[in-house]
Amino acid sequence: MLRPRVEGEALGISDLGSRPPLLRNHLGPEELERLRGARREELERAVGWARSHGLEVVEASLRDRRVRISGTEGEVRALLGPGLGAPGGLEPPGELRDSVVAVLGLGPTPFARSHFRPFPLPDLPLPEAAPLSFSPPEVGSLYQFPAVPSSGLGCLGLVELGGGYEASSLAAYFTQLGLPVPQVANVPVMGGANLPSGDPQGPDGEVTLDIEVAGALAPGARIAAYFAPNTDQGFLAAIQAATHDLVARPQVLSISWGGPEPGWPPGVRTAFEHAFEDAALAGITVCVAAGDSGSSDGMTDGLAHVDYPAASPLVLACGGTRLSTAGGRISSEVVWNDLPAGGATGGGVSRAIPLPAWQSGAGVPPDVDPGRFRGRGVPDVAGDADPETGYRVLVDGQAAVFGGTSAVAPLWGALLLVCSAQLGRRLGFLNPLIYSQISAEGAFRDITQGNNGAYLAGVGWDACSGWGSPVGGALLQALRG
Repeated sequence: MLRPRVEGEALGISDLGSRPPLLRNHLGPEELERLRGARREELERAVGWARSHGLEVVEASLRDRRVRISGTEGEVRALLGPGLGAPGGLEPPGELRDSVVAVLGLGPTPFARSHFRPFPLPDLPLPEAAPLSFSPPEVGSLYQFPAVPSSGLGCLGLVELGGGYEASSLAAYFTQLGLPVPQVANVPVMGGANLPSGDPQGPDGEVTLDIEVAGALAPGARIAAYFAPNTDQGFLAAIQAATHDLVARPQVLSISWGGPEPGWPPGVRTAFEHAFEDAALAGITVCVAAGDSGSSDGMTDGLAHVDYPAASPLVLACGGTRLSTAGGRISSEVVWNDLPAGGATGGGVSRAIPLPAWQSGAGVPPDVDPGRFRGRGVPDVAGDADPETGYRVLVDGQAAVFGGTSAVAPLWGALLLVCSAQLGRRLGFLNPLIYSQISAEGAFRDITQGNNGAYLAGVGWDACSGWGSPVGGALLQALRG
């Protein structure tokens, strides 16, 4: 992966995106490629280096800043050293170090994990088996989603790193809800494809949950599912494919995959940050699940960790709550935490990414661990994620109830897509606006009870639920202003 021709700092996303012009001034595809593509001379130098060492050049893309090379394991190991496949990643070759930001495609597989949690159901038909669960439209009603325009809703993109969906299940599900079956465009990336396995508890559950939540909360929206291999380069390529998709042109991108921050080598993380800068400049709002394993993010070292890419300062990180109702209204909402036996929302403070300027007034605490680093706080927002109060779905022909922050990312994606259609414009990178204005305008239901392990909920922003769950109509009015 090569560096962009013009760095984000020069394009108004200096200080991790604190400059307001990004919110409305977005780049068209030609301008994005011209400003953010690789320098031709640096691409040619990387191609020449690979060929001079006997490696095959599979692809050389100025737009994606990518040179894909192929060789035997022995050839690659001889060139890149004993770090091949090591968790710390590989350093770029010395003669390319000024232009190459990362070497991808040699890391662990699978690279990321999905963030959905099934609710264990007894042998009873739904909804009797899960009386506290909801259909997605019921959740949208509780969160006061705005009315969906009759036309022009646009496209929501989904990153999927395995599994697939059955069209027959989607048709049956949306017919049962009385909603139009969404148009789903399957976009293959690096050999990925819609390949349902027949296992609802595996990746099929993730893919179908994403589509059914998004399609039910934004009925009539087009959905583009970017299927890629679950590798570091596949994950990155899916984000790039969505950003540069001139057919679907998604306004919002939902990502329900990730992993603990320490598992992301700095160079790989830099390559992803460049991709998220591209998305922000193109006017794409990126919503990312914050993780389902509490403040440890599933690691066993006794420390607190955030999940990446939710920890990127250029995405909207989505945490999880437990939702209770009475009389068709929310009666209580607390931080989702079923630990130690179950899951809990991710959240915390990054130890790798500095505190963004737009988050400096939110009261982000130092990291709870000995270093006490004051970094990017996660999440930004929240929504229903407890599997017990989860979402009724139909996966591979089987009725199920799923929770997890995987459901919250497409929920927020659908809400922002509806708001975008109502306003007649792309929303793009929203975080600076959320922290400076929208958080004070009644657009969030503040979650003040519960914890995710190391971090407690409280008044205002916290490292369990961010600013809270949405009040959809108020959010639309705040964005209108």
